[in-house]
Amino acid sequence: MKTVNYPPDKFHFPSSLYAQHFHRLTKLVLFQNLIHELKTLLLMAFGLWFTLFELLLKLFLILAFVKKGSAGITSTFTRTKWQSFDIPLDHKVLAIPNGYNAPQQVHITQGDYDGKAVMISWVTADKPGSSRVQYGTSENKYDFKADGTVANYTFYNYKSGYIHHCLVDGLEYEIKYYYKIGEGHSSREFWFQTPPKIDPDSPFTFGIIGDLGQTYNSLSTLEHYMQSGGQTVLFLGDLSYADRYQYNDVGIRWDSWGRFIERSAAYQPWIWSAGNHEIEYMPDVGEVLPFKSFLHRFSTPHLASRSKNPLWYAIRRASAHIIVLSSYSPHVKYTPQWFWLRDELKRVDRKKTPWLIIIMHVPIYNSNQAHFMEGESMRAVFERWFVRHRVDFIFAGHVHAYERSYRISNIRYNVSSGYRYPVPNKSAPVYVTVGDAGNQEGLAGRFRDPQPEYSAFREASYGHSTLELKNRTHAFLNWHRNEDGQKVHADSVIFLNRRWASNLRRRRLKEDQLKARGKIDF
Repeated sequence: MKTVNYPPDKFHFPSSLYAQHFHRLTKLVLFQNLIHELKTLLLMAFGLWFTLFELLLKLFLILAFVKKGSAGITSTFTRTKWQSFDIPLDHKVLAIPNGYNAPQQVHITQGDYDGKAVMISWVTADKPGSSRVQYGTSENKYDFKADGTVANYTFYNYKSGYIHHCLVDGLEYEIKYYYKIGEGHSSREFWFQTPPKIDPDSPFTFGIIGDLGQTYNSLSTLEHYMQSGGQTVLFLGDLSYADRYQYNDVGIRWDSWGRFIERSAAYQPWIWSAGNHEIEYMPDVGEVLPFKSFLHRFSTPHLASRSKNPLWYAIRRASAHIIVLSSYSPHVKYTPQWFWLRDELKRVDRKKTPWLIIIMHVPIYNSNQAHFMEGESMRAVFERWFVRHRVDFIFAGHVHAYERSYRISNIRYNVSSGYRYPVPNKSAPVYVTVGDAGNQEGLAGRFRDPQPEYSAFREASYGHSTLELKNRTHAFLNWHRNEDGQKVHADSVIFLNRRWASNLRRRRLKEDQLKARGKIDF
């Protein structure tokens, strides 16, 4: 395999693991060289000093390589053993709210293309009740109202509660809205904050969560995320893991998960993508309609982005254009998802939304033994588009670990070209796997060895990520390990926007040149 030097991302501040790297690199790179040099010393006594100098030079180069961060990091952090079973149904974090037919499982998502609407969803257990949302800009004062829809479904012998979806639109940017749902003494009140206007310099912080489930690990992740300053969750699929149960317990565990996430999802949008645990194909109990529970319970604004399927869609929020793809829907050439993505990428306006982000469930690049190369079919179809449109980040879950790549691509590869390995590509996305939120299945701790050159940092621990978009030129990507303090990031990188940062450098150079010639006054 040809060795390729992957340049580090700008301002990379990982954990202090350089001693580990030196040990690994010396074992892999210098072992045979050292043996050869020792033989040479014995045979060439007169060349002793020259050989020692050569050895020192090699050692210096290895240390310099590690300091630059070009070598990928496989963390050796030792995790505490957490309980890996679902929280009992009688636990307080899954409690049913007080009051007859009180709204429960409340969650919101973006309701339009540009962030001036929300879709509010909830469940009433005993009867349909009202699907009306009352809302306003002052607490306990609701000047506006909107009416939604209600429906239910069955799964085996389970019959769901009455699921309400209500679109609240015509909102103003950067306003805190209070809303009320339910009737009489059983009504409940919540609030949400609308995003800043669509603008290249609108700052915004996204939380990145995947493969959550409803274990004690899941609870730790959710509590840590709620203290992170995240304003909207990009959810990477595998929500409740209810499909690991049988018969009526599948629906019951969807209900408990809805109550579990309410503490966050009722107050800020969660942007949904579907994973394999949402398919729920169970022909042995007569359930053969994929994504049945997910599609009934979770609404997406697919029509606003001209998508005919709720499993793939796009939104714009602050300075970001977010594209949601479905890993488990057809995506080869000439399928509906293929046509839609081709057209949506053409709609991206980097002058308004400089940050282009894609979320999906199955990672395209992954160096874990778990689910290795499962994303290859989507890579083969879409990677060339990702590079051509200079996608900034692609977030995925599925693998129960964290991993960040360098900017790489393998678009030259085909079955006859002979180009087998990814290479550095400044136009390519950074691929980030964040499937470590916590669930019954546990962590994916078996990374492939040696670490591929495209892999920048990887660790199997429970946690979540945040993406802080500062302005049109800078973004902070952080990964938070649950076992650390609230403000500690186990992996942090500052990224420069490739379009605007490079333009800014060119403008400054031109301004300096004009200033030197007296053509411009500052």
